[in-house]
Amino acid sequence: MSPLTLAFLGDGVYELLVRSHVVTAHGSMPAKKLHQQSVEMVRASYQATVYDCLAPVLSERELEVMKRGRNASSASVPKHADLMAYRKATGVEALFGYLYLNGEAPRAEELFRLALAAGEGPKTEKTFDSRTGGTL
Repeated sequence: MSPLTLAFLGDGVYELLVRSHVVTAHGSMPAKKLHQQSVEMVRASYQATVYDCLAPVLSERELEVMKRGRNASSASVPKHADLMAYRKATGVEALFGYLYLNGEAPRAEELFRLALAAGEGPKTEKTFDSRTGGTL
């Protein structure tokens, strides 16, 4: 399957993992705040960091899929993204798409947890307090 097709699917898989993490980590808060937290983790620059974190722990096949995604040529690159970061992000998405299609959702969740454990979560200076509706 085309690496860009895998990345298309993997984008959704990765986003679902991010959203699940944000809701679990932050609990009940306004959707706008949840969205802001999620956006930080789906940026190309963040996913490029995930690429570098995961590469050493992947199987040979997983690494091959991720590299194929990274090396796939895309028609365009978003204005706000560095080309290499965008390519690495595409590689990460291709990997998550591949894992999902092959029924390896637990492996995708494991790799996602590894990326989080590496301390690559969104850096926020303020925490939303759901009791008062303000920030801490």
